[in-house]
Amino acid sequence: MKLIVQIPCLNETATLGEVVRSIPRSIPGVDQVEVLVIDDGSTDGTAELARELGVEHVVRFRKNRGLARAFLAGLDACLKLGADVIVHTDGDNQYPSAEIPRLIQPILDGRADFVVGERDIANIEHFSDTKKKLQRLGSWVVRRFSGTEIPDTTSGFRAMSREAALQLNVVSEYSYTLETIIQAGRQRMAMDHVRIRTNPKTRESRLMSNTRDYIQRSAFTILRTYTMYEPLRVFSLVGGALLAGGLALGVRFLYFLVFERGVGHVQSLILAAVLTLLGFQVVLIGLLADIIGSNRRLLETLLEKMRRLESGITIDTGDGPKAGGGAGGATS
Repeated sequence: MKLIVQIPCLNETATLGEVVRSIPRSIPGVDQVEVLVIDDGSTDGTAELARELGVEHVVRFRKNRGLARAFLAGLDACLKLGADVIVHTDGDNQYPSAEIPRLIQPILDGRADFVVGERDIANIEHFSDTKKKLQRLGSWVVRRFSGTEIPDTTSGFRAMSREAALQLNVVSEYSYTLETIIQAGRQRMAMDHVRIRTNPKTRESRLMSNTRDYIQRSAFTILRTYTMYEPLRVFSLVGGALLAGGLALGVRFLYFLVFERGVGHVQSLILAAVLTLLGFQVVLIGLLADIIGSNRRLLETLLEKMRRLESGITIDTGDGPKAGGGAGGATS
């Protein structure tokens, strides 16, 4: 059983040493623990420091590509390196590495393929009351959209089995946290959560420049991801609302025409016709999006098979996926 801890970094020389040194190298049920650092275009020597710290694998971007791209690059590298379990943590030392054994235990026990570390949001001192409320609201919305029971959906402290990592894809260029939970929920992955503690704050968040921007980006990510997996439902709801509005205005026009013998109300008739046509068009777009979604699922299956081939993983129809020869050495 091989565990790789992946750490995306952007100018994290101040905290990376503490993060790497605190990662437990001996965990019951795990034969081998390795570390992978993804240097997302750092200019402070983060990659060099990682090598000095004895990090086994380093992926380096020449230019900053964002947290979502760094997360996905880390997953691909971990799979090629033969990881059976992948832990994702942050380079700012927000999450205590000592919690890794507890985080991966549901995977080792065979109870889950995707585990999220649940922070005690209510008692994090550097979170404002507004941020705490937004975190609770955002997590509630993601649970409704994903059909999961994950309490802390924005937590970046996560563990994934190899099977879960093979199936995850990230489209967003902003962050991976919300998108992967919705995706995992829609793919019916076995998910769990573990209560964890957090370390004191070391720096300001680089994802959240201001509250308004964070809300807009998160809302767009949630809506787009859910629409990717349930396009017909989303477009049918919108189209149905337009059709209902058109029908209501049409009935109103007929009421005045028949019972009130009213002259006019032509505006209602015109608006009813416009809403009805728009409603039909939106529903048709939903049907087209659903067909495109079927093609997307086929592409995801192909991508998963490509990842298996690249990772040396073959499929045995009797006992499930088996690992072939794992890759080794540093990645750059």
